[in-house]
Amino acid sequence: MPFDHIRQGLLSAREAIGAAVMSSDFYLQLGLIVLCALAAWASRALFRARFDVSSMAMGWPGRLRRFMRVLVGSAPIAVFAALVSLLGILMRGTELGGSAWLLLATAQLALAWLAIRLVTSAIRDPLLVTLVSLLAWCVAVLGIVGQLQTVSAALDSVAIVLGDLRLSPLLVIKLVVLLALALWASKLLSQFLESRISRSGDLTPSMQVLLIKLTHVVLMVVAVVLVLSAVGINLSALAIFSGAVGVGVGLGLQKIVSNFISGIILLVDKSVKPGDLVSVGDSTGRISAMNTRYISIAAGDGRAILIPNEDLVTQKVVNWTYSETNALVKVKFGAPYDADPRHVCQLAVSVATAVAQVSESKPPVCLLTEFGDNGMLFALSFWISDPSGMDATRSEVMAALWEAFRRENIRMPFPVRDIRMAGPLPATEAPAEGSR
Repeated sequence: MPFDHIRQGLLSAREAIGAAVMSSDFYLQLGLIVLCALAAWASRALFRARFDVSSMAMGWPGRLRRFMRVLVGSAPIAVFAALVSLLGILMRGTELGGSAWLLLATAQLALAWLAIRLVTSAIRDPLLVTLVSLLAWCVAVLGIVGQLQTVSAALDSVAIVLGDLRLSPLLVIKLVVLLALALWASKLLSQFLESRISRSGDLTPSMQVLLIKLTHVVLMVVAVVLVLSAVGINLSALAIFSGAVGVGVGLGLQKIVSNFISGIILLVDKSVKPGDLVSVGDSTGRISAMNTRYISIAAGDGRAILIPNEDLVTQKVVNWTYSETNALVKVKFGAPYDADPRHVCQLAVSVATAVAQVSESKPPVCLLTEFGDNGMLFALSFWISDPSGMDATRSEVMAALWEAFRRENIRMPFPVRDIRMAGPLPATEAPAEGSR
């Protein structure tokens, strides 16, 4: 059985290590390890002086900045592993150090420590950090005792064959580890590219979002394809799984695919973009983010309204800032018939012009629109540069108009009803008391 070979190998490794500890070159290698540790510790100040992570990674995503800090902080470990490995290779090639097993074992442990620090720097889950650390230390220990190949063969001896695909515990472990590393690396790279694209002034906001989404998708697909090829899985063997995905799309994922395609269409045709003020149904606000499945609208009262991309393609959408950022505001009001309509229009225009939010490039306009039952009706129109402040500006103009009317003794019209009597009512005689 393969596991019996593993047990015998571990026992043999224990005996070999015990015998090596009693040899004379053990203390020589231990002294060299201490010297390498001192040299690595001295190099820490050199790396800190030459690499300023704060200025070098300024503007990068938070996870990538944290990885760079860990990478620069782990440079002494890399120096220690390189020095010990070099000395081990040199001693193993001479008659002085024999096999140099202690140097090579220390180098493998240092490399495992370095890999654990780099990988776990982007992991927040403590359980996942523990599993990754345990797996790395187990691989390092098995490599030191020379049983890594034996354990690999034992894990590969048990397999399930599905057509042309052979699944074994070793293949699953390789696939999970490499896929996690590849997706992690692709995410870091996509975040770095996202920060670069977002700072580009030559691209419109819609084009920036489109390039960012395409970069994420392309990097993830490339990572998955490379990992599958690396572990020896033929992509043609996954045809049955792709067929199952197609059936799933046809049965229950139509909306997800529709929203994804609609999101790409919105980014390409530039009908909406981040920062636009839009109205979709009863929801109005500025677009704060455009994602693969939905857009996020900041309503202005602390809420974030999530609208599927499909609704923006199939429904009526009002984009207040599609062609220009200015917005036209109309205020309807009335005045009594004893007022001068020309004077009322001039007063309304002067009131609107005095409000700071009203645009000066397009003067306000006041028109007499109708002779109503209770008075004359007017419409005051003016432009503002920020459509999100439309209601506040309208309220301020109406309040200022009321104050101006009071100063000019102009009354607001109110309903007036005249009651006309046709004539006096005929008098009727009261019936006699005895005739009741």
